[in-house]
Amino acid sequence: MTNSLDEATARSWLRIALEEARTGLSEGGIPIGAALFGPDGTVLGRGHNRRVQDDDPSVHGETSAFRDAGRQPSYRGTTMVTTLSPCWYCSGLVRQFGISRLVVGEAQNFSGGHDWLAEHGVEVLVLDDPECTRMMSDFIAEHPALWNEDIGEDDTAVAQPEGDR
Repeated sequence: MTNSLDEATARSWLRIALEEARTGLSEGGIPIGAALFGPDGTVLGRGHNRRVQDDDPSVHGETSAFRDAGRQPSYRGTTMVTTLSPCWYCSGLVRQFGISRLVVGEAQNFSGGHDWLAEHGVEVLVLDDPECTRMMSDFIAEHPALWNEDIGEDDTAVAQPEGDR
């Protein structure tokens, strides 16, 4: 395994994550896709955000790909590829299991924990991919409440009954 991932390989791997993001969008979900690659470049697992489809707040793109990969004896040398900078939950997954590298399709619409991961020894490559950026910005514009739910933001002041205040 080499220590650095070349951009051409990273972009080719991002295509798989983008396929997953498009699938999630076509299912009525949030368009974030991911894939976990082994040290030799084989796809171990792939997935997309399924929070809406499965009514499960824990199924983010990265966790879906991680689950699809199944148990591995070690995650050293693996690479998580995701269409969007990972949230703290998914950043924690990368760090907890010692995933060596992270490829981020874009971090303009959301800048999660990729800088923190880099500070803690994960090799991070942010590609600023225009398709990832456009897909996410279009989704956020069309579904702001769903997006805010996904990132744990509460921008709605929900009226509560008198007894619940």
